[in-house]
Amino acid sequence: MERKRLAVFSAKVVSVLAQGAEIPAFQDQPPIVGMVQQGSPAEKVGIMRGDRILAVADDEVDTWDALYLQVGTRPNRDVPIRLQRDGEMMTVSVRTGAQGKYEVGSIGVLPDVNPTIKAVNRGEAADKAGVKPGDVVLMVNGERMIFKENLGDAIAKNAEKEIDLLVKRGDEERHIRVVPAKVGAKGMIGVTLGDETKIFKPGPMEAVKLSVQRNWESSGLIFRTLGGLFTGETSVRQLQGPVGIAQLSGEAARTDFLSVLSLMAVLSLNLGLINLMPVPVLDGGHITIMALEGIARRDFSMQVKEKMLLAGFVVLMMLMVTVIYNDLTRVSWLERLMPWRN
Repeated sequence: MERKRLAVFSAKVVSVLAQGAEIPAFQDQPPIVGMVQQGSPAEKVGIMRGDRILAVADDEVDTWDALYLQVGTRPNRDVPIRLQRDGEMMTVSVRTGAQGKYEVGSIGVLPDVNPTIKAVNRGEAADKAGVKPGDVVLMVNGERMIFKENLGDAIAKNAEKEIDLLVKRGDEERHIRVVPAKVGAKGMIGVTLGDETKIFKPGPMEAVKLSVQRNWESSGLIFRTLGGLFTGETSVRQLQGPVGIAQLSGEAARTDFLSVLSLMAVLSLNLGLINLMPVPVLDGGHITIMALEGIARRDFSMQVKEKMLLAGFVVLMMLMVTVIYNDLTRVSWLERLMPWRN
């Protein structure tokens, strides 16, 4: 059964990779710091723009994707980070933060990217001010812009107030002053925003190779997360149950079909590997019991097996209660009914 689940996961990953996808341009680039957020853990320990992050807790990170993965799974922890600055190696200890309802680890470093103007609505504020499609927005009122969400927020909070856009058009930088119109409670200038992306579409053999790589990386992450529950490195708040999975499924469905397929692949791998854990009641527990009987060269008594299965059942029930509690606390109106959470 588990071999079948893992095969299904591999097939889904190959399908996702073979379809190709539009991904952030910085995702597979080296993690060279483009911006350090004000008041962030990174700023407190002196990480600066231009620093190249090499490793997180002795795990090397070659890309931004790998950096976010290593930091994201270590919320509220003192983590050693090795980096390179002006050719010199140095290590700093960073107390990571925890962001969002899933308490994802963060240190507050961002890549060296900027949002772009994808389209300009004719006759609206941006068009009248001279904003053009293809403009790269570097700053708004002197504040650096990294992602389209930052730019959207900066525009929205300045309804009917003049803002100064520093844009890059070709090789030239220019200041454009524009007054966002008030639409509802938000400011809008009549543009479509976007981030710098690229199309990633591997060939059939490369898709298979990347599928094996993703299998290996995801499996390692799952085992490390489970191990971290016992060592205290992983927050139990990161565990999700049926409600959390439903929420993730809804978010993926609102994105695109590939996101749904990717989530299905991850869930298949999780089910397969967790069921192989050496916990009585699970398939992995039965395999463990049979292996121990083989080593002892005798069958355990029914009473011993019953006690082992009961212990496994208790462990699973504790895990189930934990994930369901986590799910309920992520539903805002239910959390308000919990006085100890307020």
